[in-house]
Amino acid sequence: MSDFLLKIPVSYLLALLGLLLLLLILLIVRRKKSQSRLYEQAPSQPTEIQPTEALEIPEPPSVTDREIPDEEKPPVPEEVTEPKPVAPQPVQPAEPDVTQPDIRPVQQVEPVIEPPALEERAEHDAIVEKPAGLFARLKKGLSKTRQFLNTDIDQLFLDRKKIDDELLEELEELLITADIGVQTTLYLIDRISHRSANITDADQLKSVLKAEIHSLLKTDEIKKTSSQAAEVTPHVIMVVGVNGVGKTTTIGKLAAHYTGENKKVLIAAADTFRAAAVEQVTIWAQRGKADLVHHKDGSDPAAVAYDGVEAGISRGSDVVLIDTAGRLHTKVNLMEELKKIKRSVDKKLNGAPHEILLVLDATTGQNAVSQAKMFHEALDVSGIALTKLDGTAKGGIVISIVNSLNVPLKYIGVGEQIDDLQTFNTEKFVDALF
Repeated sequence: MSDFLLKIPVSYLLALLGLLLLLLILLIVRRKKSQSRLYEQAPSQPTEIQPTEALEIPEPPSVTDREIPDEEKPPVPEEVTEPKPVAPQPVQPAEPDVTQPDIRPVQQVEPVIEPPALEERAEHDAIVEKPAGLFARLKKGLSKTRQFLNTDIDQLFLDRKKIDDELLEELEELLITADIGVQTTLYLIDRISHRSANITDADQLKSVLKAEIHSLLKTDEIKKTSSQAAEVTPHVIMVVGVNGVGKTTTIGKLAAHYTGENKKVLIAAADTFRAAAVEQVTIWAQRGKADLVHHKDGSDPAAVAYDGVEAGISRGSDVVLIDTAGRLHTKVNLMEELKKIKRSVDKKLNGAPHEILLVLDATTGQNAVSQAKMFHEALDVSGIALTKLDGTAKGGIVISIVNSLNVPLKYIGVGEQIDDLQTFNTEKFVDALF
């Protein structure tokens, strides 16, 4: 072995010794680092352990700990002198304080279950009060027209005590502005001029106007058409009108009106071209509790109307309402399409449709009169439903339409609710108008 070491060069031995020294230095450095880490961790651990042990072990002295900061304050030492009476006092109120809030919310939650019963009572009360409020809603719907007419008529007699030519001219302008129409206005002015000797104030003029308007609205014809319609079952009503007048909405309100009379209603969705027309009719059929017959979009409207009447017969429906397309009334194609629907319905049920109801928008003014003339010439309209009467100050359009077409006004819409479509009553309308 010694011979072997002697043969090794001195440089290699020195190198080995250097490596050994480096290893020793590294070991010493690592030890020092580990010791320093232990020293650094050692104070943090006891500091965490000591307070926790001090807090957990002396639970009873924790009361003293709470009392010590109280002693530092000036008012607290007086309370420390009497620890025994003070300790039971906080304990006694603490128990009821915990129980009372737990009980109170429970008592508040229980009455929350009661509102549905109150809502049901409110609904029943509203249903009972609705018939009595029909005239009130009609009067509210005609409030704009009434305010317009009454205010201006009262102003006519501010500086006058009798009717002269100047007053008649102002009254003529007033009636035309209210959309009563030129021909109807001239007729009313002529009637008033013959009775001018007996009119000395605004109230007398209003009473004369009411009497003349009442005679123009012809309620007898409305009663005849409704009595004849009630004899046929199912009673088929074809609803026509241009887009945007509230035709589909009127159909839904009519369905609710008839179901309220314990009649079975079926709706035929024959407006197959307008976007989302079937979806809109479906919603109103559900609201009006009516059956619905519809085809795919773009189907033949006459076929839908035919199937609707057929379904009404097979299901024993009392009323069949046919919704139709409503493109511009100036287009000949629309009128021809409506005539085709009318012929197809007549093939399935002789004499049907028993009514052709034209829906008009009161806010369109004299344009509604031109629409009514076009539809009446093509289809021989049997009745009119005038919608949106609550949104205009020109309620005189009712008088203009009835007088110019000689067609009875059957329904008027004075609101957006499902029961705001009212059967037209001349006396109530004239009373609400003035």
